[in-house]
Amino acid sequence: MTANVRSPSPHNSKHLTHPKYRADIDGLRALAVLSVVGFHAFQEWVHGGFIGVDIFFVISGFLISTIIYGSLERNSFSFVEFYIRRIKRIFPALLLVLIASFSLGWFALLADEYKQLGRHIAGGAGFISNFLFWNESGY
Repeated sequence: MTANVRSPSPHNSKHLTHPKYRADIDGLRALAVLSVVGFHAFQEWVHGGFIGVDIFFVISGFLISTIIYGSLERNSFSFVEFYIRRIKRIFPALLLVLIASFSLGWFALLADEYKQLGRHIAGGAGFISNFLFWNESGY
């Protein structure tokens, strides 16, 4: 007779876990991103595409809340672990975008534009971009 032993999986741990994969949520994310891209690429045809940003924030809030509530129910929520996971997930892409923008800006922008790009990169790195844009243009 053999014992039926399962190896530990991330879904059984006491730490922060992601909810099960949901294709419907990925579909909504795709629609949200496409509406924003379409709005920027074809403003005369795609009106209100910025609503995709709102949709994306609602989806993110739902997913993050699901993770936090699940951890709280298991009495295993940790702010430190929560933010470490966010940093590991977001920072690589953030650094890539900031470095690529800065590098391409060197070749493609005029001096004043490049200076403004530097301010925007600093705002992005400091997570204050929205305040910077608001201050610049009534964002």
